[in-house]
Amino acid sequence: MHSWNLTETAAVELQERLAKEITLSPLLGFVKYVAGVDVAYSETLDVVVAAAVVLDANTLEVVERSTANQSVAFPYIPGLFSFRELPPVLSALNGINTTPQLIVCDGHGIAHPRRFGLASHLGLLTDIPCIGCAKTPLLNCSDNIASTRGSIAGILLGDEVVGSVLRTQNGIKPVYVSPGHRITLRESSDWVLRLTTKYRLPETTRQADQMVKIALKKLNG
Repeated sequence: MHSWNLTETAAVELQERLAKEITLSPLLGFVKYVAGVDVAYSETLDVVVAAAVVLDANTLEVVERSTANQSVAFPYIPGLFSFRELPPVLSALNGINTTPQLIVCDGHGIAHPRRFGLASHLGLLTDIPCIGCAKTPLLNCSDNIASTRGSIAGILLGDEVVGSVLRTQNGIKPVYVSPGHRITLRESSDWVLRLTTKYRLPETTRQADQMVKIALKKLNG
């Protein structure tokens, strides 16, 4: 763990240093539980609310839920969202008793200008394999892929493929998938498809999103 009280320059330098510790290795062992994490902001209270939801990886039934909230302590700077969002996310994860073997984040992994998005940051801090599955890209890429479920194209950083534009359902907008830590790009895309049984977003993200909305509504009264 590191200090969260950082300047923008220090945060960028930390990302560049920690990115060197990321490993994109195949998943080890059986995945019984998969977690989703997400956040939402209360503009009136200047608070960020986080949720962690654990699902059975086979049935996708919810096993456990946890939420946490904290005051926003880092400015809104694209590429540095993990410094705003991870402190409450970590608190929410600490509130669950079921240890997941995989975490899916509403954000990016290595498909990031410094190869260190929220999923990479969380994976490194928890030492749990993490996937980034975002609704919008952070790097330039093309959505010009076939309209059928499973269609895929690479996201490039220079000459390297660091993520995937992935169509999770027929005829709907794609998502943007990248490995965060301790998982490969191919496995990341395969798992996102496995978790998107009915909707555009994986069930992990959908369930966590519902939880933060409920928690935010209670917080705002």
